[in-house]
Amino acid sequence: MDITTIGYFLFASVLLTITPGPDFMFVFAQSVSQGKKAGIATGLGLCTGLIAHTLAAAVGISAILYQSSLAFTIIKVAGAIYLLYLAIQAFRENSEPEQQKVKKYSMISLYRKGILMNILNPKVSIFFLAFLPQFVKVSNGTIPFQMIILGLLFIVQALLIFILLSISAGKVGEKLWSNATVLRWINRLKGTVFAFFSLRLLLDQK
Repeated sequence: MDITTIGYFLFASVLLTITPGPDFMFVFAQSVSQGKKAGIATGLGLCTGLIAHTLAAAVGISAILYQSSLAFTIIKVAGAIYLLYLAIQAFRENSEPEQQKVKKYSMISLYRKGILMNILNPKVSIFFLAFLPQFVKVSNGTIPFQMIILGLLFIVQALLIFILLSISAGKVGEKLWSNATVLRWINRLKGTVFAFFSLRLLLDQK
């Protein structure tokens, strides 16, 4: 694969990653409410989920998902329900600063949430199926292998952006943790964001 193609791909990938969407907002919300380590753990989970979507696009599973309305709907509903579950959790989080500091260290839980959130979003699979082939050339060798390489490049740049986002948003959050009222509103905002993306995913068509 030539450097020019990779350069165009990375440029487009960065623009797509920094556009506020479920993943971006999820990392931002966790970083503000529970610290930069929570945001990084969430970002790692989301990027791990992207590995599954990359492999699915490379072997053609995403194409099957695109053709099957039933499969798409089942995964879409499951993803919407999971986002709604996260919204309810956020609304119910305790706003006391002391308890918030204890919660922020459950990194494994946040990592798992990130994985599930991405895997249960069929639109990510279809996005990869539509996006990656635009930078694939038959003359460059095996197409599935090229798509895997591009998918891994996308994951690396996304992870770097999520880490930077976590650090910057975490610094903002550190200044707010001492205020129980502010924490309560942060949790409500986080719950509202998850509920919004749950509804949007449920109503979206392929």
